[in-house]
Amino acid sequence: MCGISGKINFDGQPVSKPLIRSMMHAMNHRGPDDTGTYFSNNIGLGFVRLSIIDLSFQGHQPMHDPERRYTIIYNGEVFNYIELKKELISRGYSFYSNTDTEIVLNSYKEWGEKCLDLLNGMWSFCIYDKKKKTLFLSRDRYGIKPLYYFVSDKSFIFASDIKSILKAEKNKLSPNKEAIYNYLFYNRTDYDNETFFSEIKKVNPGHNLKILLDGNQNEQELINKGYSKISKNVFSRKWYDLKSRVSESKTFLNHDEYRNLLFSSIDLRLRSDVPVGISLSGGLDSSSILTRLIDKRLNLNTFSAVYGENIKGDEMNYIKEFKNIVQKMNFVKIKDNDLYKDLDLFLDCHSSEPIVDTSIYASFKVFEEAHKKIKVTLNGQGADEQLGGYIYFWGHYLKNQLKKGKLINVINELVHSYKNQNNLSSLYFLIYFLSPQSFKFAYRSGDVSYLKKDFVNSVSDKRKILNLVEKSSSLQDSFVRHFNYKLQHLLKWEDINSMNFSIESRLPFLDYRLVEKTLSLEGEEILFKGQTKYILRKALNGYLPEKIRTRRDKVGFETPADTWFRNENFKKRILSTLDSSHFAQLDIIDTKKAIKLYKMHLSKKMNISRDIWKWINLDFWFKKHFS
Repeated sequence: MCGISGKINFDGQPVSKPLIRSMMHAMNHRGPDDTGTYFSNNIGLGFVRLSIIDLSFQGHQPMHDPERRYTIIYNGEVFNYIELKKELISRGYSFYSNTDTEIVLNSYKEWGEKCLDLLNGMWSFCIYDKKKKTLFLSRDRYGIKPLYYFVSDKSFIFASDIKSILKAEKNKLSPNKEAIYNYLFYNRTDYDNETFFSEIKKVNPGHNLKILLDGNQNEQELINKGYSKISKNVFSRKWYDLKSRVSESKTFLNHDEYRNLLFSSIDLRLRSDVPVGISLSGGLDSSSILTRLIDKRLNLNTFSAVYGENIKGDEMNYIKEFKNIVQKMNFVKIKDNDLYKDLDLFLDCHSSEPIVDTSIYASFKVFEEAHKKIKVTLNGQGADEQLGGYIYFWGHYLKNQLKKGKLINVINELVHSYKNQNNLSSLYFLIYFLSPQSFKFAYRSGDVSYLKKDFVNSVSDKRKILNLVEKSSSLQDSFVRHFNYKLQHLLKWEDINSMNFSIESRLPFLDYRLVEKTLSLEGEEILFKGQTKYILRKALNGYLPEKIRTRRDKVGFETPADTWFRNENFKKRILSTLDSSHFAQLDIIDTKKAIKLYKMHLSKKMNISRDIWKWINLDFWFKKHFS
């Protein structure tokens, strides 16, 4: 796991070496083990390394092929590198290292862009072709590893971290009003290639970029290959389409096949030359991963966030199911005032773009603790998005059942759901998703009445997220949409948190083989008798502790933020922020309405902890970049 960065000057001028080094310095935390640069005429590349596979200097990057035609800088892991290496050796290739980097480079030499279909892992990488004078950038199928860029008539700049790009172009940037609106209105970020900076974009998941260093010499050739021109000398192509792959996929024959494929994914992600641990929340997903390690008789470190008995978000009651099996269990006890003490440090860690809620803080503290003992973690990120882990999926499912005329099924599921959840959430979401888009928009608008009308009116497409995510034609379409658009911000935060402490986070549930087959399932294999993740529960019967396998609630790394924001320290910070001239000058939020809402939160008349957090976060972001 590493950080990559680079710049191309379209006017042919040499790239500044100090600029590349400053970009690298901005993400030293991503790669504290080694650094490297490459300069050739109007191109400059920078690299910082976190050594995971082949710790020797043979893994140094930038890496070149023997003829030095190709140069690669690479962030990520391709977990099936051993199998690919055997295939490449059979085709006449020889290797001087045991790295997956060399595998990716030679795979590109052998198969060109088609090599991406063979890679099982997570990545963002750049390959410079000295002969053709082109730069090739690629991002993995689901966007596990980040890749950002800035392009103008004069240059193209890219990096694993926005902070690196800010080192080169900070004075030319402006806030993205649409991104800010969707953040405040929909609690959503990373739904397309936009960022909070209007001029900085991200390479979308499953996309490639091709940059021509010498004008338009290969422009028509690229267009013929399916590339589209996005700016001068910069072209983009979608190489992976989840929806079509799901439609083509054969589903699981039985629950055993699901379990075997999940375990295969976990086994691949255990390949490492450094210690591996697990982020254990106590939920079904991370516990399923731990179960495989127990089955393999591997006693690795687990890391969990806890808050204390009877405190909202605490999962110790489930985590302790493993206490007599796992010897190396590590706990981070998060207290009321910890977030306040860490606030500026935590906000600065995520200062590139604001984050939606405080649940990310729990993950932040887990990685902080894990950093003391390991360099690689496994966790269950991505399972909820493909296995119906969010309560609102019941709305989609029940709506789909009604469309099929299965009224009895709907009634039965509502009854089971009520028994499991002890509330009418499933019925609520059924009504919500049966409603027209205009009603949904109006309903959501009531939750953000504190937004200034002039700011709202300045946003051209206020229903973009609503249409992207909720306008689905079927249950499967709904799952695919949510997987594509909800997962992105979670993956970004996971990457930032883990890499802040120089840890590589691996996600077994995001093995593409597993994702494609799971999303091809019928609804009853995912949502059944008021339970989510039905196939996972059935597949791990006899493997997971029953208390976890049959649990009805979902928590994850949740925090008791509603309580935290009522303590005296936060009260002073929040009121000071809302009452500041800087906050008022943003001209986004009606401060009088915001203060009134916060006072209602203080009196426990309502819980607006997520809104409060967004106000604090947004104020910090503006001060950081535009003050």
